[in-house]
Amino acid sequence: MIADTKRKYYMLGGKGGVGKTSLAASLAVKFANNGHSTLVVSTDPAHSLSDSFAQDFSGGQLVPVVGPDAPLFALEINPEQARAEFRASSQKEGGSGVKDFMDSVGLGGWVEQLSELKLGELLDTPPPGLDEAIAISKVVQFMQAPEYEKFTRIIFDTAPTGHTLRLLSLPDFLDASIGKILKLKQKLASATSAIKSVFGQGDGKDTATDKLELLKQRMVMVREIFRNKDSTEFIIVTIPTVMAVSESSRLRESLHKEGVPVKRLIVNQLLPPSSSDCRFCTIKRKDQSRALDLIRKDPNLKELQLVESPLFDVEIRGVPALKFMGDIVWQ
Repeated sequence: MIADTKRKYYMLGGKGGVGKTSLAASLAVKFANNGHSTLVVSTDPAHSLSDSFAQDFSGGQLVPVVGPDAPLFALEINPEQARAEFRASSQKEGGSGVKDFMDSVGLGGWVEQLSELKLGELLDTPPPGLDEAIAISKVVQFMQAPEYEKFTRIIFDTAPTGHTLRLLSLPDFLDASIGKILKLKQKLASATSAIKSVFGQGDGKDTATDKLELLKQRMVMVREIFRNKDSTEFIIVTIPTVMAVSESSRLRESLHKEGVPVKRLIVNQLLPPSSSDCRFCTIKRKDQSRALDLIRKDPNLKELQLVESPLFDVEIRGVPALKFMGDIVWQ
């Protein structure tokens, strides 16, 4: 992974609470300490990247991480904040002359609905996954900027499984939705254009439509990044329980259908061997062993490279602890 000259994007995903953030952060530190200019990005609404590094990354801007040998930056994107910014920038200014006039003849409500129809209102009740999509589209926007060319490794700490899968299907959803709404706006345009021209309202530009079109284009780019086998690898993270393994199997199947390259499966929080006669530990190890057997027999998981990550006896927080974890896991 360090020596690869082509692969640039690593995406860690899986069930909530399996340790994706710690593993993503430790991988970022590993890359940085081996000479790669690295960026680690969190698109999970429940951010814990700041907690993992013991630094404040909130605010949606690049923040340098203190400690690694090579440049390492972190970025936490708040999907709710990104959606609010998106919606605010989609609002169109306009006078109330049309409505005032039509109010006087009893048709104010009708004209209000027609002349003030905005696609930005779609964002008031967003479909599942749209918040995360806007957040990742913002990442794509950043990635297109010249300063991002310096990063040879970009790691995504993704939201839990369901959000990740919805992101991949969202471009198709936006394509259908935008198409339908544009047809509706075209039908309404003929009824309102004359009134708008008389009162000088509107300049013919549709900022909200342009914004959604741009969002769709960026989501298509995101999907293509996910699918690029030369530059991208999706790493599934799980823990040794039957429930987590079952969800990981479904995730692997869905990613395969979407053409997303997956090579590795990390099993986190494994109890290390011990000669102790701790009854709880013995039972827990047997339980985890059964989960590992399930992975080795599962048709969706058995072909993946299995990476075992132990349950540490200390909290992994801060660059030194992340380096310690990375040296064990990412060998």
